[in-house]
Amino acid sequence: MSDQSAKFIEKIKDSYQLTDPHIYLGAGILDGKVLAEAEVNLSLHMMNRHGLVAGATGTGKTRTLQLLAEQLSDAGVPVFMLDVKGDLSGLNQAGPVNPKIEDRASQLNKLFTPAGFPVELYSLSGKLGAQMRATVLEFGPILLAKILDLNDTQAGVLAVIFKYADDNKMPVIDLNDLKKLVSYLAEEEGAEEIKSTYGKISTATSGTILRKIVAIEQQGLGAMFGERSFDIEDLFVKVDGKGMISLLNISDVQNQPVLYSTYLLSLLAEIFYSMPEAGDLDKPKLVFFFDEAHLLFRNSSKAFLEQIETIIRLIRSKGIGVFFCTQAPTDVPESVLSQLGNRIQHALRVFTPNDVDAMKKTVNTYPRSDFYKIDQILTSLGTGQALITVLNEKGIPTEVAATMLTPPRAIMGSLTTADYNALVQSSAIATKYQETIDPESAYEILTKRVNDRLSEQEEQNQAEVIEAPTKGEKSLIEKVMGATITRQIGKEIVRGLFGMLTGKKPRNSGGKGIFGF
Repeated sequence: MSDQSAKFIEKIKDSYQLTDPHIYLGAGILDGKVLAEAEVNLSLHMMNRHGLVAGATGTGKTRTLQLLAEQLSDAGVPVFMLDVKGDLSGLNQAGPVNPKIEDRASQLNKLFTPAGFPVELYSLSGKLGAQMRATVLEFGPILLAKILDLNDTQAGVLAVIFKYADDNKMPVIDLNDLKKLVSYLAEEEGAEEIKSTYGKISTATSGTILRKIVAIEQQGLGAMFGERSFDIEDLFVKVDGKGMISLLNISDVQNQPVLYSTYLLSLLAEIFYSMPEAGDLDKPKLVFFFDEAHLLFRNSSKAFLEQIETIIRLIRSKGIGVFFCTQAPTDVPESVLSQLGNRIQHALRVFTPNDVDAMKKTVNTYPRSDFYKIDQILTSLGTGQALITVLNEKGIPTEVAATMLTPPRAIMGSLTTADYNALVQSSAIATKYQETIDPESAYEILTKRVNDRLSEQEEQNQAEVIEAPTKGEKSLIEKVMGATITRQIGKEIVRGLFGMLTGKKPRNSGGKGIFGF
């Protein structure tokens, strides 16, 4: 062994040797050779300091997430993961042994033992697992504006609608509630009601919001809004001492990245606001893996980004760890990236000027290394290899180590269709969320209000119809009598004047004129 190799092993051991419970990630690589003695570990105590798993497509990010999930489960830590392609369900069954896996285990000087883990399958459409739902109110105006792709003006109107619902104690549960509120406040009698207090809502803005809500429904995703809403306590389940691995399968809604990434943030926000303070734990209560994280931050409003930053900064005190998975660190805003203490960087590919710029920025985020040129090692890593720096037990960044990662022990792919369906059908959680609840909410309240107002108006109109003939008859009699009297008086006046002129008495006057002469 060369002096450089011995020095490298010593450095890695000093940096990564842990006494606390930890995850074994792999062994260091120097000059293309795997040095099994240079073990690279990640302290469970530091996993609520959050992390980043990054790398180009096909470099092994998904399998890195899998090996992290497996060892967390073994340690009794529940995991929530986004299953983008539907190929993580294999975590439920022990994987096969093949020559490639045996070779990697041999290089790491580790015994490979296949194993399966407890898995719960979820779905936003309800077709691929237990139905995950959230009420519209739980989403809130900021996240909902992100899903509906509203501009600032439209997002402001949506905030007004939520404020009205809150002030008037109207639960906004599903999209029917929201549509009814928008219509009521923009075009129906509610428009006058809110004009002075909340401001007028233009029909153009309300029409845009309604069209975008309908578009969500037409894509078959309306079911994710409503009751029964997902109970976050179901994420903290353990089975025989192992942490449950909860997978949200989005393979059937991949064309709606903004929707599912925003849903994940709403779920994380609910965990943040619901969980009590936990202090500094030996291991996290839950680790939340946020795959395809770049979709979350793309075209996001300032308010949206501020909400993410706040949650990431404070949620660690609740005992929750969050790992973002994306293609490049530059996909994550600096304010969020600075909160991610654990870094697992797979290979980066440099094909365009933008790639060169991203590479430079990535290199600058790593500590200086005596063993690597960071820019060179990042472009030369193979599949299943990564450049790692994490926080040690004292919260100090570790030595940068190019690492051969340990292979996952479960199936590296999806279950068969039969096994997948059997897992869903045997789930008590799937049965629990199969039930749909339709409580009284904004739609029913506003519909009743409008119907009551229409009933009152109808009763009033009927009353006026009943009274109108009586009044009309009196008026007609008065007119007829007035006209008769007027004609009679006119006749008498004429007769009187005729008598005065001729000296004759008018007939039927009793010998007197109408004025008595």
